[in-house]
Amino acid sequence: MISDWDDLERNIVQCRLCPRLVEWREKIAAQKRRAFQGWTYWGKPVPGFGDPNARILVVGLAPGAHGSNRTGRMFTGDSSGDFLYAALHRFGFASQPVSTRPGDGLSLADLFISALCRCAPPDNKPTLLEINTCQPYLEKEIALLDRLEGIVALGRLAFERVSAIYRARGASVSGMVFRHGAFFELGNRFPWVLASYHPSRQNTQTGRLRVEMFDSIWAAAREKLIAE
Repeated sequence: MISDWDDLERNIVQCRLCPRLVEWREKIAAQKRRAFQGWTYWGKPVPGFGDPNARILVVGLAPGAHGSNRTGRMFTGDSSGDFLYAALHRFGFASQPVSTRPGDGLSLADLFISALCRCAPPDNKPTLLEINTCQPYLEKEIALLDRLEGIVALGRLAFERVSAIYRARGASVSGMVFRHGAFFELGNRFPWVLASYHPSRQNTQTGRLRVEMFDSIWAAAREKLIAE
Protein backbone atom coordinates (compact mmCIF):
# COMPACT_ATOMS: atom_id res chain seq x y z
CA MET A 1 0.00 0.00 0.00
CA ILE A 2 2.86 2.39 0.78
CA SER A 3 4.29 1.82 -2.69
CA ASP A 4 0.88 2.64 -4.20
CA TRP A 5 0.89 6.01 -2.42
CA ASP A 6 4.50 6.61 -3.41
CA ASP A 7 3.75 5.79 -7.04
CA LEU A 8 0.76 8.12 -7.05
CA GLU A 9 2.72 10.98 -5.51
CA ARG A 10 5.53 10.48 -8.01
CA ASN A 11 3.08 10.55 -10.92
CA ILE A 12 1.42 13.72 -9.64
CA VAL A 13 4.66 15.60 -9.03
CA GLN A 14 6.01 14.69 -12.47
CA CYS A 15 2.79 15.59 -14.33
CA ARG A 16 3.05 18.08 -17.22
CA LEU A 17 -0.23 17.35 -18.99
CA CYS A 18 -1.65 20.89 -18.87
CA PRO A 19 0.64 23.35 -20.71
CA ARG A 20 -1.09 26.48 -19.39
CA LEU A 21 -0.70 25.36 -15.79
CA VAL A 22 2.90 24.21 -16.24
CA GLU A 23 3.81 27.61 -17.66
CA TRP A 24 2.00 29.53 -14.91
CA ARG A 25 3.22 27.55 -11.90
CA GLU A 26 6.83 27.74 -13.13
CA LYS A 27 6.56 31.44 -13.92
CA ILE A 28 5.30 32.18 -10.40
CA ALA A 29 8.03 30.00 -8.90
CA ALA A 30 10.69 31.94 -10.80
CA GLN A 31 9.33 35.44 -10.17
CA LYS A 32 8.24 34.89 -6.55
CA ARG A 33 6.46 37.36 -4.30
CA ARG A 34 8.64 39.98 -2.63
CA ALA A 35 7.86 38.60 0.83
CA PHE A 36 9.16 35.17 -0.23
CA GLN A 37 12.29 36.08 -2.17
CA GLY A 38 14.34 33.86 0.14
CA TRP A 39 12.24 30.79 -0.68
CA THR A 40 12.90 28.15 -3.27
CA TYR A 41 9.38 27.69 -4.61
CA TRP A 42 8.03 24.18 -5.12
CA GLY A 43 6.64 25.10 -8.56
CA LYS A 44 5.30 21.61 -9.35
CA PRO A 45 1.97 19.78 -8.97
CA VAL A 46 1.06 19.33 -5.31
CA PRO A 47 0.22 15.80 -4.07
CA GLY A 48 -2.35 15.07 -1.40
CA PHE A 49 -1.39 15.31 2.25
CA GLY A 50 -2.49 13.56 5.42
CA ASP A 51 -3.29 10.23 7.01
CA PRO A 52 -3.31 7.34 4.48
CA ASN A 53 -5.69 5.52 6.84
CA ALA A 54 -8.07 8.49 6.97
CA ARG A 55 -11.81 8.10 7.18
CA ILE A 56 -12.39 11.65 5.91
CA LEU A 57 -11.20 13.12 2.62
CA VAL A 58 -11.15 16.91 2.18
CA VAL A 59 -11.35 18.15 -1.41
CA GLY A 60 -10.36 21.73 -2.23
CA LEU A 61 -9.96 23.53 -5.54
CA ALA A 62 -6.28 24.10 -6.42
CA PRO A 63 -2.95 25.19 -4.92
CA GLY A 64 -2.47 28.88 -4.21
CA ALA A 65 0.18 30.59 -6.33
CA HIS A 66 2.21 31.67 -3.30
CA GLY A 67 0.82 29.08 -0.89
CA SER A 68 1.00 25.43 -1.91
CA ASN A 69 2.82 26.29 -5.13
CA ARG A 70 5.53 27.75 -2.88
CA THR A 71 5.57 25.17 -0.08
CA GLY A 72 4.58 21.97 -1.90
CA ARG A 73 1.94 20.98 0.66
CA MET A 74 -1.83 21.29 0.40
CA PHE A 75 -3.31 24.43 2.01
CA THR A 76 0.08 25.45 3.38
CA GLY A 77 1.51 28.96 3.39
CA ASP A 78 -1.51 31.16 2.75
CA SER A 79 -4.61 32.51 4.48
CA SER A 80 -6.86 29.66 3.30
CA GLY A 81 -4.59 27.18 5.02
CA ASP A 82 -4.41 29.32 8.15
CA PHE A 83 -8.20 29.24 8.40
CA LEU A 84 -8.44 25.53 7.59
CA TYR A 85 -5.75 24.12 9.87
CA ALA A 86 -6.84 26.20 12.85
CA ALA A 87 -10.29 24.61 12.55
CA LEU A 88 -8.89 21.12 12.03
CA HIS A 89 -6.78 21.52 15.16
CA ARG A 90 -9.79 22.58 17.22
CA PHE A 91 -11.54 19.33 16.35
CA GLY A 92 -8.60 16.99 16.72
CA PHE A 93 -7.84 16.37 13.05
CA ALA A 94 -4.54 18.32 13.01
CA SER A 95 -1.67 18.15 15.50
CA GLN A 96 -1.16 21.93 15.45
CA PRO A 97 -3.16 24.99 14.32
CA VAL A 98 -0.63 26.30 11.79
CA SER A 99 0.88 24.94 8.59
CA THR A 100 3.90 26.82 7.30
CA ARG A 101 6.03 24.30 5.39
CA PRO A 102 6.80 20.58 5.11
CA GLY A 103 8.77 19.49 8.16
CA ASP A 104 7.05 21.96 10.50
CA GLY A 105 5.73 19.13 12.70
CA LEU A 106 2.17 19.13 11.38
CA SER A 107 0.42 15.78 11.07
CA LEU A 108 -3.19 14.89 10.36
CA ALA A 109 -5.27 12.20 12.05
CA ASP A 110 -8.14 10.42 10.29
CA LEU A 111 -8.09 13.04 7.54
CA PHE A 112 -6.49 13.41 4.10
CA ILE A 113 -6.47 16.64 2.06
CA SER A 114 -6.66 16.73 -1.73
CA ALA A 115 -7.84 19.05 -4.50
CA LEU A 116 -9.49 19.04 -7.91
CA CYS A 117 -6.45 20.56 -9.60
CA ARG A 118 -2.85 19.96 -8.49
CA CYS A 119 -1.23 22.98 -10.14
CA ALA A 120 -1.72 26.65 -9.28
CA PRO A 121 -3.97 28.14 -12.00
CA PRO A 122 -4.01 31.75 -13.22
CA ASP A 123 -6.55 33.82 -11.27
CA ASN A 124 -7.19 30.67 -9.20
CA LYS A 125 -9.49 29.41 -11.99
CA PRO A 126 -8.65 26.05 -13.55
CA THR A 127 -10.48 25.26 -16.77
CA LEU A 128 -12.90 22.37 -17.11
CA LEU A 129 -10.37 20.52 -19.27
CA GLU A 130 -7.67 20.97 -16.61
CA ILE A 131 -9.97 19.68 -13.87
CA ASN A 132 -10.92 16.71 -16.06
CA THR A 133 -7.25 15.96 -16.71
CA CYS A 134 -6.50 15.97 -12.99
CA GLN A 135 -9.53 13.94 -11.93
CA PRO A 136 -7.84 10.50 -12.17
CA TYR A 137 -5.48 11.54 -9.37
CA LEU A 138 -8.40 12.31 -7.07
CA GLU A 139 -10.13 9.08 -8.02
CA LYS A 140 -6.97 7.12 -7.25
CA GLU A 141 -6.76 8.72 -3.81
CA ILE A 142 -10.37 7.79 -3.14
CA ALA A 143 -9.56 4.20 -4.14
CA LEU A 144 -6.48 4.06 -1.90
CA LEU A 145 -8.33 5.41 1.14
CA ASP A 146 -9.83 2.04 1.96
CA ARG A 147 -11.30 3.21 5.30
CA LEU A 148 -12.99 6.24 3.75
CA GLU A 149 -16.35 7.12 5.29
CA GLY A 150 -16.95 10.69 4.18
CA ILE A 151 -15.87 13.57 1.95
CA VAL A 152 -15.86 17.25 2.92
CA ALA A 153 -16.10 19.31 -0.27
CA LEU A 154 -14.70 22.82 0.08
CA GLY A 155 -16.55 25.01 -2.40
CA ARG A 156 -19.14 24.52 -5.10
CA LEU A 157 -16.72 23.24 -7.74
CA ALA A 158 -15.33 20.54 -5.45
CA PHE A 159 -18.85 19.56 -4.41
CA GLU A 160 -20.10 19.32 -7.99
CA ARG A 161 -17.07 17.30 -9.07
CA VAL A 162 -17.46 14.82 -6.21
CA SER A 163 -21.14 14.52 -7.14
CA ALA A 164 -20.17 13.83 -10.76
CA ILE A 165 -17.73 11.10 -9.69
CA TYR A 166 -20.50 9.50 -7.64
CA ARG A 167 -22.95 9.77 -10.53
CA ALA A 168 -20.51 8.00 -12.83
CA ARG A 169 -20.30 5.18 -10.29
CA GLY A 170 -24.05 4.71 -10.20
CA ALA A 171 -25.14 6.87 -7.27
CA SER A 172 -28.39 8.80 -7.39
CA VAL A 173 -27.30 12.41 -6.89
CA SER A 174 -30.40 14.22 -8.14
CA GLY A 175 -31.01 15.75 -4.70
CA MET A 176 -27.44 16.92 -4.18
CA VAL A 177 -27.44 20.72 -4.27
CA PHE A 178 -24.58 22.82 -2.92
CA ARG A 179 -25.28 24.67 0.32
CA HIS A 180 -22.95 25.33 3.21
CA GLY A 181 -23.51 22.61 5.78
CA ALA A 182 -25.55 20.38 3.47
CA PHE A 183 -25.05 16.70 4.30
CA PHE A 184 -25.79 13.78 1.97
CA GLU A 185 -25.79 10.04 2.54
CA LEU A 186 -25.88 7.92 -0.61
CA GLY A 187 -26.01 4.38 0.74
CA ASN A 188 -23.40 1.92 1.91
CA ARG A 189 -21.47 1.90 -1.38
CA PHE A 190 -20.53 5.57 -1.18
CA PRO A 191 -18.97 7.80 1.47
CA TRP A 192 -21.20 10.59 2.74
CA VAL A 193 -20.65 14.13 1.46
CA LEU A 194 -20.59 17.32 3.52
CA ALA A 195 -20.55 20.66 1.70
CA SER A 196 -18.75 23.78 2.92
CA TYR A 197 -17.84 27.18 1.60
CA HIS A 198 -14.17 27.28 0.64
CA PRO A 199 -11.95 29.01 3.24
CA SER A 200 -10.66 31.44 0.62
CA ARG A 201 -9.73 34.98 1.59
CA GLN A 202 -12.67 36.18 -0.49
CA ASN A 203 -15.04 34.20 1.74
CA THR A 204 -13.38 34.64 5.12
CA GLN A 205 -12.58 38.35 4.90
CA THR A 206 -16.05 39.26 3.67
CA GLY A 207 -17.77 37.30 6.43
CA ARG A 208 -19.42 34.86 4.06
CA LEU A 209 -17.57 32.12 5.93
CA ARG A 210 -17.16 32.84 9.63
CA VAL A 211 -15.22 30.81 12.17
CA GLU A 212 -18.36 29.42 13.80
CA MET A 213 -19.75 28.41 10.39
CA PHE A 214 -16.58 26.53 9.52
CA ASP A 215 -16.43 24.94 12.98
CA SER A 216 -19.92 23.55 12.40
CA ILE A 217 -18.57 21.57 9.44
CA TRP A 218 -15.82 19.89 11.44
CA ALA A 219 -18.08 19.31 14.42
CA ALA A 220 -20.51 17.50 12.11
CA ALA A 221 -17.68 15.46 10.56
CA ARG A 222 -16.36 14.50 13.99
CA GLU A 223 -19.80 13.57 15.27
CA LYS A 224 -20.44 11.42 12.20
CA LEU A 225 -17.25 9.43 12.84
CA ILE A 226 -18.14 8.96 16.49
CA ALA A 227 -21.65 7.80 15.55
CA GLU A 228 -20.24 5.20 13.19
